[in-house]
Amino acid sequence: MTKTSGQATPKGRKATSRGTSEPRLSRQRKPADLPTDAWQRGLRRQFGREQAFAFENLGDHPVFSGFAVFNPESRRRYRVVIRGAQPGDNRCSCPDFATNDLGTCKHIEFTLARITAKAADKRALEQGFRESFSELFLDYAGQRRVRLRIGGDFPAELQAQASALFDSSSGWQLSAQRFADLPAFIDQVRSSGHELRCQDDALAYVAEVRDGEARRKALALIYPSGADTPALQSLLKVGLYPYQREGALFAARAGRALIGDEMGLGKTVQAIAAMEILARHFAAERVLVVCPTSLKHQWEREIVRFSERQATVIGGLRAVRQARYAQNDFCKITNYETLGRDLDLIQAWAPDLVIVDEAQRIKNWNTIAARALKQVDSPYALVLTGTPLENRLEELISIVQFVDQHRLGPTWRLLDEHQERDERGRVIGYRKLQQIGETLAPIMLRRRKAAVLEQLPERVDNTLFVPMTPQQADHHEENRAQVARIVHRWRHTGFLSEKDQLRMRCALQNMRMSCNSTFLLDHETDHGYKADELAALLDDILDDPQAKVVVFSQWLRSHELIVRRLDERGWGHVLFHGGVPSDKRGALIDRFNNDPDCRVFLSTDAGGVGLNLQHAAAVIVNMDLPWNPAVLEQRIGRVHRLGQTRGVQVINFVARGTIEEGMLSVLAFKQSLFAGVLDGGESEVVLNGTRLSKFMETVEKATSAVENQAASEDDGQDTPPLAATNAAEDDDADNADTSDESDQADESAASAPASEPPPARQASRRQRQAKAWPRPKPRPPPTGKSRRSRQPQPQRRPPVPIPGRRCWQLAPRCSANWPQRRKASVNRAWCIPTRRPASAISDCRYRTRRPCTDSPKDCWRCLAGPNRVAGRPGAGRTKARLEPYNACFPSALARSRWPLSSR
Repeated sequence: MTKTSGQATPKGRKATSRGTSEPRLSRQRKPADLPTDAWQRGLRRQFGREQAFAFENLGDHPVFSGFAVFNPESRRRYRVVIRGAQPGDNRCSCPDFATNDLGTCKHIEFTLARITAKAADKRALEQGFRESFSELFLDYAGQRRVRLRIGGDFPAELQAQASALFDSSSGWQLSAQRFADLPAFIDQVRSSGHELRCQDDALAYVAEVRDGEARRKALALIYPSGADTPALQSLLKVGLYPYQREGALFAARAGRALIGDEMGLGKTVQAIAAMEILARHFAAERVLVVCPTSLKHQWEREIVRFSERQATVIGGLRAVRQARYAQNDFCKITNYETLGRDLDLIQAWAPDLVIVDEAQRIKNWNTIAARALKQVDSPYALVLTGTPLENRLEELISIVQFVDQHRLGPTWRLLDEHQERDERGRVIGYRKLQQIGETLAPIMLRRRKAAVLEQLPERVDNTLFVPMTPQQADHHEENRAQVARIVHRWRHTGFLSEKDQLRMRCALQNMRMSCNSTFLLDHETDHGYKADELAALLDDILDDPQAKVVVFSQWLRSHELIVRRLDERGWGHVLFHGGVPSDKRGALIDRFNNDPDCRVFLSTDAGGVGLNLQHAAAVIVNMDLPWNPAVLEQRIGRVHRLGQTRGVQVINFVARGTIEEGMLSVLAFKQSLFAGVLDGGESEVVLNGTRLSKFMETVEKATSAVENQAASEDDGQDTPPLAATNAAEDDDADNADTSDESDQADESAASAPASEPPPARQASRRQRQAKAWPRPKPRPPPTGKSRRSRQPQPQRRPPVPIPGRRCWQLAPRCSANWPQRRKASVNRAWCIPTRRPASAISDCRYRTRRPCTDSPKDCWRCLAGPNRVAGRPGAGRTKARLEPYNACFPSALARSRWPLSSR
């Protein structure tokens, strides 16, 4: 047994046995003269031979043996078995080898490079493997196949039986129809005294196929009439609709399945019915439910309501969770956030069935939750999601891999077959999307509401365009100008740095926030019409004493404005957001459903998943539009779902002439991609460039429309102000806020007749700031006789508060140096609102590093959004608010007299 350590090869060349150099392959662009599979094998050979792995020979033969390959970076060890030089001859225990259909991986290529470094070992490898023992193994090259490698001492009397069972013309391959005869053949070979080595993955694959056949035969006997069998109709405490019985039976037949029904069709009850079938007839004694935190207690109530089973919610500290996993319960319910921390406890508990609700949470394969979930091994799995595909095909791959990692094949092949690329290798569209749906048919079931329309109410969607106030337009224009500059730079260079991308995201977010109200930006002024328009709308809707309304907004500050209007009118309401503890969320939902005095349900996107509000409300209002159409449908699906007995009305507020209008085309494109794969829509979707290019073009179109409107006003055209437009189109314009003189002027302009000339244009925001906040005189240049003082010195200014700027923009040391742990720089940083050193402020989060309490009182300025992207302190401390807040020091800014708004 030998142990050696590999050495990295310089990246300018590929290591070979003779040290000859080979041209490097690009990981982004495939050479035109090279097939795709050869390109992928070449990449793994190139990457593997450049690694510094450590490997150990676990056998006696220097070449044809088992090797342990250790990766010092990931601290993972894999077993490599060398049997030849051709793809498919060798094996590795890594996940890439099991799914890439190439018959090789970087660990195999690394081992082959070290073996062939010696001429004698290279000749032995070229001569081929010939040992006395025989071997049964699983070939991963292409489709998985069970093959037999016959050894030198194979009994002659068994040659005929082996030829009858295995196809010698195809490399001694075993047909799936003959899997049932394999155990008898293995017993005969071993009883003859010949050594037959059966690899574990080959036996597991045979057992998986045979178990599936036996399960389907048993279900056909138990439920001979399928979904119409009386035993299936009385499976749960409540009756199931026919399509729900079909879904439960489909999941039980498949064993591992994905139910992708549209929202509101009852995926939860189908999962509980499938769980009951597997528990009664196939000994599924341990069930793990993985869902968002807000749905854990709802899952517990639904399981008790529909079945005779009991469920335990996993939560609390590590010791509490460990004790609950040790209990002998039938069902345990956990959330995505604790999967990575409790992976060892889950694996020790060994669930028989794993139910994954809202599985779009694992669409990104590189998240902790997705990686942890795919390490949970269970014979049965059921994935529930109404949006398995939101933006890209890669998201669908990540979800399907948990159900069946071999169903869609390797990612490189799927993208090569279904992506359209231009001459520069950029993705410009998708093709043959319907083939993906056909491939997923054995494991995926998706029904649309149109298929069961007789059981669902009608739905009417309305879009209300609301004008902007001049104050909102100023904020929107400032950020639009910044976006325009970035787009212009991108048009000329074709590249955006990470800093520019961050600035653009912040500016776009601020543009969207300004569409609701200036209160979202400075938390002081309230210039905007949406909240007042909503109040006027609720006046009409809530005239019906039985009516209730659900209002969604991405930002909690929007709900703060709405709450003021509701309190003034005495309407009962509940506020559901990410800061509400999970054990108190059920009480809020029950109050809205059962309390007749609770008329309005306010929710951020934390409530857009999994809530059942169809029995209480029939009207849903979206104060703002999300980028993702799946998020919008998630919101609407809380009311427009199975069990709704009234017509559903959906009202979307859109600020006229703003980025929100441009977002409508983004939503339409993403929805077309979703429909092409899953709903049998268009088989080809054209992107006209990369995703970044398409997004930048959409942003450019939206901002240019606003720019043209501003240009027309500058040219002296008789364009009425936005407030006047609102008054001409809507009689409710007098509900606008009149808290200061500027608002009163806007209201008077709105009430003026259309024939009157528009009022004089107000001074720009920058001009008003210059009048209100005069800049101090610059500091005089230093004097003295030192060498440095004799040189010209730049004029320096003390930190002065400038409205419209964030403190971390004026004092970048305050935030930029925290990740680098530079205490001296932080002590020299100044807090702009208080004009004191940051080290002297007790409420400075950069100094105290206090954990976020995530409550509206303490955390309305918590650092999220851009700070989360830039890695600043406070990133990820909140659960629901992702908008870019205005400052670093919450309590200090609350006491400050300087308004800070985002820029």
